[in-house]
Amino acid sequence: MQYIYKGVVALSPIIVLLTIYLAGSIVAGDFYRIPIAVAFMVASVYAIAISRGETLNNRIDNFSNGAANPRIMYMIWIFVLAGAFAALAKAMGAVDSTVGITLNLIPGNFLPAGIFIASCFISMSIGTSVGTIVALTPVVTALAAQMNCDIAWLVAIVVGGAFFGDNLSFISDTTIAATQTQGCSMRSKFRTNLALVLPAAFITLLIYAFSGNSIEEIETQAVTMTDIIKCLPYIIVIVTALLGVNVLLVLIIGIITAGTIGLATGSIGNISIFTEMGGGIMGMCELIIVTMLAGGLLEIVRLNGGIDFLIRITTFRVRSKRAAEGSITMLTAMANICTANNTIAILTVGDISRDISKRFGISPKRAASLMDTTSCFVQGVIPYGAQLLMASGLAKISPLAIIPNLYYPMLIGLSIVISILIKRRSHTQS
Repeated sequence: MQYIYKGVVALSPIIVLLTIYLAGSIVAGDFYRIPIAVAFMVASVYAIAISRGETLNNRIDNFSNGAANPRIMYMIWIFVLAGAFAALAKAMGAVDSTVGITLNLIPGNFLPAGIFIASCFISMSIGTSVGTIVALTPVVTALAAQMNCDIAWLVAIVVGGAFFGDNLSFISDTTIAATQTQGCSMRSKFRTNLALVLPAAFITLLIYAFSGNSIEEIETQAVTMTDIIKCLPYIIVIVTALLGVNVLLVLIIGIITAGTIGLATGSIGNISIFTEMGGGIMGMCELIIVTMLAGGLLEIVRLNGGIDFLIRITTFRVRSKRAAEGSITMLTAMANICTANNTIAILTVGDISRDISKRFGISPKRAASLMDTTSCFVQGVIPYGAQLLMASGLAKISPLAIIPNLYYPMLIGLSIVISILIKRRSHTQS
């Protein structure tokens, strides 16, 4: 009983966070009334206050170590460069030109399905959901304004497609983590994973294909050579990402390209380049603050035993293969909620999941598939995950406005549940 009490207390900062942010927004009837940074600040102060056994200075040091760990700082680098690139590309006309060309090439009723396919393809190729969101969100945000449709809806299409590739790509860090911790080949995990998520992707594509009929058609202007040239920053970003270039270098190349083309076409001045980039970086300030607060908060939860408690309660009284698969799924989901990072969640519970799989005869490829897909589902719907924070920051909307439109992540969550509940023949070991 004492152990349960300590475990619940360790997890209570996350409960406080979700209560303030989600419940507060629901009560207020407005997703924009409760700033997520304030919710994290309150939860962080609470987390430090309830920690026991150390001085206040040590507790603050623990929080600071979590807030400034290499993973968090790497994300902040991405946010800073993404903000600078997005603002500069918009100022020199890349967004408007890309939107104009897109509207000329793709009929309005096929636009949602086209965006989803493009997002799936790009994320599958580059193996990162964040990179896909950075590349496509500014474009679809401008498209939404031009075509008079919901920005959150189009942004959610990009996010959903981004997680399709994050889940399946051979170069995705979640795929690598899942296969390495479970000891299976990427090819066998891919086949098992594809069978799990393909129905969800197909249903999502059908939804977007039919929902496009409600989009208003608008008159478009003829595409000029200048428009094509101004699109090059986005094309170069996507191509270099597809070639496997580091996302930070991709964004730096994009910034240099956008600045050079802007100067060459006369669409932006020397000083304006720095002014626009500065504005874009400042626009990411809340996102950076939230990311650091999340890192510190979740580090306190880990040090207080929150992750260990989750592992204990989710593996308690596991007696069958079905229950074992459910346990692996719950372990991954709860670890992801507590870390807000799908790769870290897989690495956190990888060893215990492998032990459960061996004990109950679950094939490594099945366990890896469950872990990877579950982590992408949870990461896709938590409002404080890097992907939704990035998408909402670039689109200037609330993360909570995006969540109800995330058809693909929700459908893969349903696919996981159905695949566990339906009686299956035993998978062969791989």
